[in-house]
Amino acid sequence: MASVTITDIAKSYGSVEIIKGLDLAIEDGQFVVLLGPSGCGKSTLLRMIAGLEPITAGEIRIGDKVINRLHPKDRDIAMVFQNYALYAHMTVFDNMAFSMQLKHVPKAEIAEKVEWAAGILNLEPYLKRYPRELSGGQRQRVAMGRAIVRNPAVFLFDEPLSNLDAKLRVQMRTEIRELHQRLATTTVYVTHDQIEAMTMADVIVIMRDGVIEQTGRPLDVYDHPNNLFVAQFIGSPAMNLISGEVVAENGGAVLKADGLTLPLPAGAAVQAGQKIVFGIRPEHLKPGEAGKGIAATVSTVEPTGPEIHLYADAAGKDLCAITQERISPKPGAPITLVPTVDRIHLFDQQSGKRLEVGA
Repeated sequence: MASVTITDIAKSYGSVEIIKGLDLAIEDGQFVVLLGPSGCGKSTLLRMIAGLEPITAGEIRIGDKVINRLHPKDRDIAMVFQNYALYAHMTVFDNMAFSMQLKHVPKAEIAEKVEWAAGILNLEPYLKRYPRELSGGQRQRVAMGRAIVRNPAVFLFDEPLSNLDAKLRVQMRTEIRELHQRLATTTVYVTHDQIEAMTMADVIVIMRDGVIEQTGRPLDVYDHPNNLFVAQFIGSPAMNLISGEVVAENGGAVLKADGLTLPLPAGAAVQAGQKIVFGIRPEHLKPGEAGKGIAATVSTVEPTGPEIHLYADAAGKDLCAITQERISPKPGAPITLVPTVDRIHLFDQQSGKRLEVGA
């Protein structure tokens, strides 16, 4: 096992900057997820760690060793790809054993390691089968087994679950997390799926346009987004955001936003006349008594089973509320939505940066 230290890393294709002077420290044994929209540079960064993309500038260390110019096979990493990358003409056993066979590892040792990995991944019954005879989830396990037997310092996963159906993705998320807990190997995992990131990561690294927007534990990032981009990107349904101006009222402050008057937390770091963005997550916006919240009109009702998602229009602004109450208002019906004041987020309208809301 080893730490991964990335210092001032940059990647350009001609005049196009993909990664822009990025710093990241991954501790030994951590499970770190690189999360962001398509084109943000997360897969490029992973491939630079793997040695599949040359580095334009900066330095990458695994442990104490600078690996910038090392061949991928000399970096002590193992990578699991999105498309499995299995050899179709080889059995499961031979796919998992292939890297050791190239190094002329004794056959008895190869068999022991393959059987050990197959036991962890429940692949024992399939060792004599070929990839074409396996399901998608089984193929992904074989790809993971091929990585495990190498006993690398670092595991790299490049969107490994995106080709699986929804139910199997949930199962494989659990299996990968349990595998990490068992092996405790430093892991860097790339995804654009925030649910994968939230449920699997020790640390989430949120990227946009080749830079890191925020790094932190999943719930810390969710509860305290650094800026508007993170607030909008993390959470499904997305955070409700309303732009307006701070107005002094009744010894305190409220937000005026095109016909809406919204409460602000006591002690919020704002002043009259300041243009800000009011944010509230759907689960902190609840149906309430008329006249004691935000007056709105129901647009759509989506029952999901454990929750009901209410979509509504408030003075031309789309809002989403989540409730566990078994209510089903009709589209067009009036509704009052009450925000939980101590869960309100505030952002500067110009810079997008988070504003302090504590007393």
